[in-house]
Amino acid sequence: MGNKKKRRSLSTFAILIVVLLLVSAATWLASGQTYTDAETGEQAVVTGASLSDILMAPIGGWHDAGDVIGFVFCLGAFLSILNATGALETGIHVLVKKLHGKELALVWILMFLFSVGGTTYGMGEETVGFYILLAATMMAAGFDPLVGAATVLLGAGSGVLGSTINPFATGAAVAAAGVDVNMGVVYVEAIILWLATYFISALFVTRYAKKVKEGKGSILTADQLDECKKAYGASSEIDANVKLTGRQKGVLVIFGLSFVVMILGFIPWGSLNEGIYNTLSFSHWLTGNGFGDWWFDDAATWFLLMGLLIGLIGLEDKSRLMPCIVAGFADMISVNLVIALARATTVIMSTTGLGTWLVEASVTALSASGLPAPAFGALDYLLHIGLSFLVPSSSGLASLSAPIVSPIVAGMGWSVETSIMINVAANGLVNLFTPTCGFIMGGLALARVPYETWLKWAGKLLAIIAVVAGVVLTVAMLVLS
Repeated sequence: MGNKKKRRSLSTFAILIVVLLLVSAATWLASGQTYTDAETGEQAVVTGASLSDILMAPIGGWHDAGDVIGFVFCLGAFLSILNATGALETGIHVLVKKLHGKELALVWILMFLFSVGGTTYGMGEETVGFYILLAATMMAAGFDPLVGAATVLLGAGSGVLGSTINPFATGAAVAAAGVDVNMGVVYVEAIILWLATYFISALFVTRYAKKVKEGKGSILTADQLDECKKAYGASSEIDANVKLTGRQKGVLVIFGLSFVVMILGFIPWGSLNEGIYNTLSFSHWLTGNGFGDWWFDDAATWFLLMGLLIGLIGLEDKSRLMPCIVAGFADMISVNLVIALARATTVIMSTTGLGTWLVEASVTALSASGLPAPAFGALDYLLHIGLSFLVPSSSGLASLSAPIVSPIVAGMGWSVETSIMINVAANGLVNLFTPTCGFIMGGLALARVPYETWLKWAGKLLAIIAVVAGVVLTVAMLVLS
């Protein structure tokens, strides 16, 4: 009986390199095509990527994502110090113990909290540190790491797909539209998309989690599960006598407060309520920017400060503080390399003009098709799903697409608000699985969930979400036009 060769799958880095090379090849095919430069308003020409462009793209990706990478490093230090106190691990065990028999409620609650972050400020890169944490938590609760990864990714992702006040998606699209937009209509459509996606995702995840809990099989192999247990250590095993100390309770309060403050910092208060924005401006003393004006540098500074505070309170041996920071940075090196390599594809498209040309040419062709409103809405949705593979950035896609689509839709007397949400929802859908999204690839790698396994498991769910969102948007375009 012959030995079967073990099938080897592509690593995250290999997948991203393949994508980079394919996009580079696409620039050669599109070379010579003209488009309108968004900054100058003048005609420009797509150029084929040179060898130096391709070789320098990963370094360019590192520079382009520098603020995100800095944030992820500081988040890693924050979580490393937190883990060293033992407060989070103990807190998880206490929670799981209290929820005995009701562990599925944990999925619903955590997914909703992540979705709030997604719909308010586009929670994405901020989730990276949670993948391994939730993977260990779900293993401790009797599930598997995929349940933890899905709770983070689908939770935040459902909120992003239905972005309400997210300045990087809805806000960017409205600002770039160049026409009047009824924000009340935008919020209603966004909330419908957000909650529908959340409920569908939560039902799908809990159904799978229940199956794993009952011993009916995990999609991960036995070897993969053993690797996860080794990586998570004691975090995946419950101590029957577990109990939080007063010091640990204090650490967990600071932990929760850290994320509440971050959310306050990212929510665009200025565009929502000028009075609240002015009231919260006192916070500028911390980073130079008040709440509502934060960016990743501000969040990075905040988490590093909170990490130091947690260390001073939670660590009995204060000499461990600096080694914990270094270890936290080290833990995030592979994640940041993934983020940089994922961003390299965007750099190539920006350098050569491929992304702008593709968006302009495809959107203009669709807009000139003379289709009725609902048919236009359905095809515009499909178009933006395709464009989001090449332009995964929500603000990037909005700045390229909205200035073209919105005036045309307004001129036809159709719903500009729906066209904006088509842009947002399509991009949010694709960012649930595209390999050019750095925090997905990095997060899955931290949770020890192979990318191919994620696609296999989530495929049916993603198709359902795509159809539901498409129907909601098509009906909205029909009713509101």
